[in-house]
Amino acid sequence: MTLKSWQFINIFLAALVTGVFWGPWLGLSRSIESFSPEIFLAIGQRMIGNLAPIMPILMPAAILSTVPVLLMSFRRRSTTFYLTLAGFGLLVVALLITLLVEVPIDDRIKTWTLESLPADWQAARDRWEKFHVMRTFASVAGLALLIAGAVFESPPHRKDG
Repeated sequence: MTLKSWQFINIFLAALVTGVFWGPWLGLSRSIESFSPEIFLAIGQRMIGNLAPIMPILMPAAILSTVPVLLMSFRRRSTTFYLTLAGFGLLVVALLITLLVEVPIDDRIKTWTLESLPADWQAARDRWEKFHVMRTFASVAGLALLIAGAVFESPPHRKDG
């Protein structure tokens, strides 16, 4: 496969991941503090149930699809390589936030009922939201860098001598 083919696959998968983060932030998370416990649990548990089967496949696929782009552009030391490397790093940051912060909170939320809602549920919600914003913008910036790497390709740097 060619570099352009891998870039297409990589950008497409990264766009799907970024959309999963961007959409809820734009449509729900910015007003999450106004949700009653019933609404918070209904939306949160539905989203967790819908995304849990997909994201463990989609996120690693998006990140791993960056590797061929990096390998193919490494020798040339072009703008493509450096922008893609930076985008890759931000997608890894988004994955780490997901695994280390968001999923553990999601695992708690999916077991809650109105009767078993802990007294500190709002603190958990607020922590999830704070890290969701970080994850969303790391993903958005990572996607932008992947696109820039594909669009703004420079000639390779040559070593003289």
